Amino acid sequence: MNRIQAILTIETNNLPDNFQEIIKHEQEVIAKWKEEGILDHFFLRQTKNGAVLIFKDVDEEKVKELMSMLPLFKLKKDIEYFSLIKQF
Repeated sequence: MNRIQAILTIETNNLPDNFQEIIKHEQEVIAKWKEEGILDHFFLRQTKNGAVLIFKDVDEEKVKELMSMLPLFKLKKDIEYFSLIKQF
């Protein structure tokens, strides 16, 4: 079972006025991915400037495509992808 970890960092300076609406839409997208079984874990970063998402059974290209659909992707400062191998 492959896993891809995506670490999203957003630009927190000068957030748009509709930021709370963007967050609500983001939560809907995340919930849909969880229901579909492609998102294994989702963590908010303590610094509140991003999130860590762990996808399962999809390749890195698909993860990049999915990440580009996130509402917060437009505010991205940086994004990193890591291929993981689950042990046990």
